[in-house]
Amino acid sequence: MSLFLVVVVILFVLAISDLIVGVSNDAVNFLNAAVGSRAGRFKTVLAVAALGVFVGATFSSGMMEVARKGIFHPQFFSFSEIMLLFLAVMVTDVLLLDAFNTFGMPTSTTVSIVFELLGAAVGMSLIKILTQTDALSLAEYINSGKALAIISGILFAVVLSFVGGVVVQYLTRLLFSFDYKRYLKKFGALWGGLAFAAITYFLLIKGIKGASFMTEDLKKSILENSFWIIVWSFVGWTFLLQVVLWLTNIDIFKPIVLVGTFALAMAFAGNDLVNFIGVPLAGFNSYQLYLAAGTPDPDSFLMEALAGKVPTPTYLLMLAGLIMMLTLWFSSKARSVLKTSVNLGRQYEGAERFDSYAISRSIVRFFAKMAEFVNKHLPEGWKNWVESRFDDHPFVERQQQAGSDAPAFDLVRAAVTLMVASILISIGTALKLPLSTTYVTFMVFMGASLADGAWGRESAVYRVSGVLSVIGGWFFTAFSAFTVAFIFVFIFYFGGVLALALALLLLAFVLYRTHRYHSQKMAEEKAREEEEELQLLTREYLLDKSTRRLRNMLEALESLMEESIDGLEKEDLYLLRKVNKKYKAICEEMGRIKAKSNKILDKVAEEDVVAGQVYVLVVDYLEEMVLHTGHFVRPIVRHVDNSHKPLLPVQIEEIKELLRHLKERFEGVVHLFETRDKKELDSLVESLEPFMKAIRVSRKKQIKRIRNREVGTRNSVLHFNILGEIRNLALFSNRLVRVFEDLILNSSAEKYYP
Repeated sequence: MSLFLVVVVILFVLAISDLIVGVSNDAVNFLNAAVGSRAGRFKTVLAVAALGVFVGATFSSGMMEVARKGIFHPQFFSFSEIMLLFLAVMVTDVLLLDAFNTFGMPTSTTVSIVFELLGAAVGMSLIKILTQTDALSLAEYINSGKALAIISGILFAVVLSFVGGVVVQYLTRLLFSFDYKRYLKKFGALWGGLAFAAITYFLLIKGIKGASFMTEDLKKSILENSFWIIVWSFVGWTFLLQVVLWLTNIDIFKPIVLVGTFALAMAFAGNDLVNFIGVPLAGFNSYQLYLAAGTPDPDSFLMEALAGKVPTPTYLLMLAGLIMMLTLWFSSKARSVLKTSVNLGRQYEGAERFDSYAISRSIVRFFAKMAEFVNKHLPEGWKNWVESRFDDHPFVERQQQAGSDAPAFDLVRAAVTLMVASILISIGTALKLPLSTTYVTFMVFMGASLADGAWGRESAVYRVSGVLSVIGGWFFTAFSAFTVAFIFVFIFYFGGVLALALALLLLAFVLYRTHRYHSQKMAEEKAREEEEELQLLTREYLLDKSTRRLRNMLEALESLMEESIDGLEKEDLYLLRKVNKKYKAICEEMGRIKAKSNKILDKVAEEDVVAGQVYVLVVDYLEEMVLHTGHFVRPIVRHVDNSHKPLLPVQIEEIKELLRHLKERFEGVVHLFETRDKKELDSLVESLEPFMKAIRVSRKKQIKRIRNREVGTRNSVLHFNILGEIRNLALFSNRLVRVFEDLILNSSAEKYYP
């Protein structure tokens, strides 16, 4: 009995961990609209959302049944089997959600818990089938009908959410346009009354069904009068908002967004709390039933009572709500996930995190051609009117005036996102379907972004790639949740207490490492952002920034090439793969630098525009040098990976000598930018031709080796490729010297740089 008490305690500890990692991921669901539109200060938005989470947590009682009997039939499992099943689910859930949080990717806590329960239940069922002679068939253990209903409901919600976001946002934008304040007094009260009535309806009526503190008489009274509550709510809110608009110039979309944030946070807690504490509570209920039965043999005591309705204590729900509130307020990982979602929905291009894929390019081309076809067949008057409603210049002007406080999108889209998403999620809660709040809110958000024209020609492929990446992550969630939970059940069943202890140690180690990694990553990002925001973009600052970029990137490229040649000489594939991994990280960093570089010129004073041009050109040439370093590194990796003959020692020595000279040249370029010494410039210019001559000499030596049949074709291809890339890097270093000479020493902005 003491062992199972320990298991219950472990389940609750895992529940706290799951609440923290789960809320960190799902916070994006109800924060992205308010934060992206700047509906209020960040702390104000957090406070409103935290209050909604706490209230919603008390509405979750009915949802807890999903964890107990939604996926499998508990009456066919013994107490010991159920407890191992629940342990496997919780360990998997914490690991999986923490991994997604660390990399800033939103995933679905609902999908993860459903497929973890399914994977663990299937695993335990197979164990019973393999070890027991009187075992049932797999189909009898699994509640396949309910599981399929949940899964199909989630997939249906994805389509419905996207379509709902597109339609409602399109109609709302036609009504208000981007210059929406001009139309507030005409349509604001009516639209706001509809939004508030919808939110009120789902707050009071749909959410009330699961409230653990409501009496049955009060619930019945509210439900019986639901129609009149809707009508009078709409009339009352419309009248109140119209009076406010007559008397003041308040932007009513702000309170709509804040109230919608509260409603969505409440719906999230009411719907998703089961994902975090449902399984531990089911384990606790199982332990209570086991004690009440007089602690019989745990391997034969079947959990028939778990299939019945078991109430959830209100104090446990409130405690869970409190933990969720604190996590929401203090979690840095929640901000990482939030940033990904907001960037995918911003009105303008920039800060694109995802590269374009072939499928995203095909999708964009298809819809671009379809839009062109439709536009050709629309009446000219209608087309011009629609274009005028979707003209976002008023929004762009407001952004420019706001400066660093500019919103990613306006309050109209934020209000639509919150209203549509909260309605859909609350319906799911009322029907006791664990709809994925991530799926619903993300797809509503993306649908509204598409309808609002946010996916323009400059950013469409990257936004589509981002959406496909997130959706792909959802499918990966389902597959990995099922597989890992399935494996853990077998490990715990056959490994016993030792396996459980090792799994918990592994979990603690992974959480510690990911926390350190994420904290370091966030600190570096924050330092970069603070530096960019606090520093005035003066000539000296830009030149210093250019020098630091040069030093850091050129040192990194030098290291990559030296390690590549070491790996080639030793035929060390492990080292070369590490080098290739480092190169990919440098490419990602260079991509981030490049994405921000062109914005520098917009922030530079007229008298310092030449220094801004220096910075942009330095970044451009560094990007080219990174690409050529990739052409240097990757063929070496392939050569060794394919087990081709290594280069001759004399070839390695020739390449190392050229790399030593190239390193001296890189150091000279950095020193030139640091000291601005004309003697250093003259030295670099004079040393280029001897360096090119040394490369030509090495080529001639290789040709001689070919004629003497000392080397084969693969050897020659690799050697000539390495020499060619060293030459290209030297030429680009010379272009950096030209930039310094023309734009810093001679201060001419009229030069053309290829």
